[in-house]
Amino acid sequence: MTIWERRRTRGTTGDEGDSAAVRDRTEPDIDWRILPPGARSFQFDAPSGALAAVSFGDPDDERVVVVPGATGSKEDFILVAPLLAAAGYHVESYDLAGQYESAGAGPPTGEKFDYDLFVDDLLAFLNAGQAPAHVLGYSFAGFVAQLAYLRQPEMFLSLAFLGMPPQPGQSFRGVSWIGPLSYVITPHAIAGLLIWGVKWNLNRAAPGRLPLVRERFDDTVRASVDDIIGLMKSAPDLRPELAASGLPMLVAVGSHDLWPVQMQRELAEFIRADFREYPTGHSPCETTPHQLARDLVALYRRASGG
Repeated sequence: MTIWERRRTRGTTGDEGDSAAVRDRTEPDIDWRILPPGARSFQFDAPSGALAAVSFGDPDDERVVVVPGATGSKEDFILVAPLLAAAGYHVESYDLAGQYESAGAGPPTGEKFDYDLFVDDLLAFLNAGQAPAHVLGYSFAGFVAQLAYLRQPEMFLSLAFLGMPPQPGQSFRGVSWIGPLSYVITPHAIAGLLIWGVKWNLNRAAPGRLPLVRERFDDTVRASVDDIIGLMKSAPDLRPELAASGLPMLVAVGSHDLWPVQMQRELAEFIRADFREYPTGHSPCETTPHQLARDLVALYRRASGG
């Protein structure tokens, strides 16, 4: 999850013939603090420090790196990653510096978490394993993935953006409930509002997920959240470079995400990416994992010529 988890939409009309949608609706509640069978935890020594990481599947298979967003963690992918592993991919994820079990990683004392820190970590992670790889950036991490691609395009087989803010610059301006306020209040204040909403479960996280959602804040460095919110108020505009890249890409989003779906469609069209919409909120990897995995596998096979 990121800071804007939304409740799953459980409507049934119109998707009875979609087996992935049916499986998503019947996914049982689980304890999200427990990794599924076959998952392997490890530590990666990144430029910013020690990052907690997890892998799924055969290391000899084609590699997929999925990066969580602000206040999220590697556990956000514990439903979708096994599906990708079963399809023949080696999936890895890690907690961002300053977040959850990577709380000890970060900038030198007195400095801020910035884009270079997160990009350096991602590129180091990619270079430490089988490459090139398929990369998914979730929410804020979509900006990190874009910047990493610009620096080392040879490390990428494809790019997927999951719930990424679709607007560069002041990326909160498209959000109805906080957009106007985001111009006048500080990143610390915005982060505080969002964290308060998550802790009080205004987004109605499932009972099995709520303990992870709340407990992560016990470890996450508040400055990392504040700084990320600040970075999201000055998001890079790499749309022309992405459009010219020829890289297979996917923009995936929930119908009830904070940013209007039309903005996401326009982003996908601009950068020449596939577009997929799911009947959920900001967190398709958590609430519609079978549908998301299906579409990611299609992207990966197209990228690899399969």
